[in-house]
Amino acid sequence: MAWAATSPADKERFICIYPAYLNNKKTIAEGRRIPMDKAIENPTSIEIQDVCAAIGLNVLVEKNKLYPREWNRDVQYRGRVRVQLKLEDGNPCLPQFPTRKSVMLYAAETIPKLKTRTQKMGGSDQNLQPGEGGKKGKGKKKK
Repeated sequence: MAWAATSPADKERFICIYPAYLNNKKTIAEGRRIPMDKAIENPTSIEIQDVCAAIGLNVLVEKNKLYPREWNRDVQYRGRVRVQLKLEDGNPCLPQFPTRKSVMLYAAETIPKLKTRTQKMGGSDQNLQPGEGGKKGKGKKKK
């Protein structure tokens, strides 16, 4: 009953989102909470924070927290995002996000569009092209 006395705006009452909830490499038993076709590959707590803060939700990142079912202790898998869903009076902060699932689905939908994700994809393609050109050049010098 102690939680009933606290307000929904307290940081302890914010919902928690772990990256494992959105990861398409995880099974439901390993902690994924959204459908496989909507999940994304290896999200980070920073990406979840960026997406939630951009729409105006009150966000808090706890970098040293680790999902209990996560067997890998790497820094990449660490972190937990706390998001405020409800105001003092109990109404949703944003009407389009009344539940934790709606926030998770939105985050999974928008993280692939982040600039950091699109630059990584483009940067790897650009790195391949000079490497291929260098190999052709070496072949010509030997002949």
